[in-house]
Amino acid sequence: VVNPTSYCHLNAAVPILRLYLDEAADHRAHLRLSLPSIRSLIGALRLESDHGWERDLEVLVFLYWLAHASSYRVVSQTFDIPKTSVHDIVHRVSKAVLGILRKVICFPTGDDLEAVGAGFAQLSGSPAFSRAVGAIDGCHIRMKPPANTSHCYYNRKLFHSIQLQAITDHRGKFLDIFVGYPGSVHDARVLRNSPVYLGSLYPPPGKCILGDGGYPCLSAPICLITPYREPVHNPVQARFNSKHSRARNIIERAFGMMKTRWRSIFFKALEISPAFVPEVVTCCAVLHNLALLNGDIVEAEDEEDHDDDPPEPHNPQARVGDHVRDNLAAAVSAPNICVAALHEHDYL
Repeated sequence: VVNPTSYCHLNAAVPILRLYLDEAADHRAHLRLSLPSIRSLIGALRLESDHGWERDLEVLVFLYWLAHASSYRVVSQTFDIPKTSVHDIVHRVSKAVLGILRKVICFPTGDDLEAVGAGFAQLSGSPAFSRAVGAIDGCHIRMKPPANTSHCYYNRKLFHSIQLQAITDHRGKFLDIFVGYPGSVHDARVLRNSPVYLGSLYPPPGKCILGDGGYPCLSAPICLITPYREPVHNPVQARFNSKHSRARNIIERAFGMMKTRWRSIFFKALEISPAFVPEVVTCCAVLHNLALLNGDIVEAEDEEDHDDDPPEPHNPQARVGDHVRDNLAAAVSAPNICVAALHEHDYL
C-alpha cells in the first residue's frame, strides 16, 4: 500500500523535479509546456490535495507521460514512485483536465466573435471573409484498435485511427472538438453526428464556418462554406477558392502545432486502451489552448498532411449553401474602392 503522505514534497534529487524547480530551465524540452503554462494548468485543475506539492507532482507526472508516451514503468522510474501510483495519477489528472474542457474550449460571443471575424478577413486578405468565424476539419489519430472491430478503424490512408473533428478560430485556438469516431467514417458523417451540427450550436446567424471539399456546402442547420470544386468555371470562383484556402489553412496549422507539441502521442500508434484514447486526445486539445493563452507557441514542423475526403452522397435533410457561397464569392471580387472617373459623367 502506497502512503500518499510520502509524496507531499518534491524530491530535488530526482532530475525531472530538479528541472521543474529551476525557473530558468527550458521545461518544454521534457514536459512540452513552458513553466507559465504548467503553473496555469495546475491552478486551473480541481485536484484534491492535502499536501503542499502533491498537485504539482501529479501534474508533472501526467505531463511527462503525455510528452513521452512512455510506459507507466518508465515514468515510475523517472519520478521514483510506484508504477501503480503513476497509473492512478495519469487517469486522475486526465479526468481533471476534462473537467475544465468547457472553460478552455468554447465558442466566442460579442466582441470576441467580431475579433474572430476580423482575424479571418485578415488571414484571407478579403474583408468579405469577416463573416467567417471558424474553420472546421478532421484529423486521424493513430491507435491500436480493438481486436474484434479493427476493420472499422482502418482509414483510407491505410492505418488504424480515430477521428478528431475540430473548429478553430483565426489564431488556431480550438473552439469545439468532437473525438471518437472510427477512422473509416467519412468526415461529413462525423459532422452530421456531432453536437455542433445536431444542435445548430455554431456559427450564429449571419456568420459561417469554412470547410474543405470533403464537407457539403450548407446554409442549414449550420452555415458551412466550402470551396468550389475544381476545375472552377470563372475567375470569380478561382479568386474565392484562393482566399478561402488562405483563411481555412489555420486549422491545418493548429493540428500541426498540437501534433508537434505532443509528437509522442500523434506520430505513432497509441498503445493504450482504445476507450482511453479519446480522453487523451481531448486533454491534448485542452493543453493546446492553455499554451496559446500563455503565449507558449510551438510552430508546426509539418502542417497537417491533408487531402480532402471524396464527396459524400447528398444529404436531403441539409439545405445547400451554394447561394451563400456565390454571394460571398461576389463580395470577394467586388472592387474595394470607387474609381473617381466613373462619377465624372452622367450615364443615365
